[in-house]
Amino acid sequence: MRLRTGLIIGLMVGSLMVTGWGILRAQKPFKEWPAIEYENFPIPPGADRPSEWTRARLRYPDLVGYPNFSANPRYLGFAGYWTMDYPRSDRHLLEGVKRLTRIDARPLEQVVSLDGTDEINNWPVAYAVEVGYMNLPEVQAQQLRDYLDRGGFLMVDDFHANREWKNFEENLKRIYPNRDWVDIPNSDPIFHVLYDLEDRVQIPGWGSVQQGVTYEKDESGRPEHWRAIYDEKGRVVIAICHNMDMGDAWEHSDNPRYPEKMASLAYRIAMNYFVYDLTH
Repeated sequence: MRLRTGLIIGLMVGSLMVTGWGILRAQKPFKEWPAIEYENFPIPPGADRPSEWTRARLRYPDLVGYPNFSANPRYLGFAGYWTMDYPRSDRHLLEGVKRLTRIDARPLEQVVSLDGTDEINNWPVAYAVEVGYMNLPEVQAQQLRDYLDRGGFLMVDDFHANREWKNFEENLKRIYPNRDWVDIPNSDPIFHVLYDLEDRVQIPGWGSVQQGVTYEKDESGRPEHWRAIYDEKGRVVIAICHNMDMGDAWEHSDNPRYPEKMASLAYRIAMNYFVYDLTH
């Protein structure tokens, strides 16, 4: 796996683009939200230092009723599926971005919502987890489409088997009614822009590792699928990681019982996706 020529120039151009977004729009301050798994996770050093690039985490409505539980009161107080692994996986990953690339990354994630404001447009890269439970209303799907059409990039992860895929596919149709997802070919630049990643494997969640398997839910939880929606210029705008759990790989990358091979691959995939977004 080798560093690609021209990467530094591409990242410089990408950094200028990201800086431009920040100049044009006022950004909301950092806020930490209640989460399923973690409370009071340490704020990393350097969090208050100005930086050129931040990865956003998408806060979305889900099938159990978050954030409005009037239709399903037994989930009242549930933090929402969007918070899975948050913020530990985000902060581990962002430390990796600083170490493995030249991207001037903020060590803190930014939670964003499809709330009808321009806020999401401040953050060129968004990540959504557990999208098998996503339940976007039409107005939010339209705003997400607008964000992507303006140059935004969405990476989705940690959803498994046929039922969760079907639900996410319904959300995809709300976002892009006239576009179909496709399997990403091994030759696509997204797998070669920084690391050559033709030899990929299924990245398991921590629970699967403990059970000695790589898949979740049932037999339809394998094999892994690397999918995407492309724009009219052939650029990936939604990168879809189905039947895998890269969030857990980042989250548990400091756990000696989590396989190093899997964690390393999850980091390399993320680096490729982020560099691809900055250079394409």
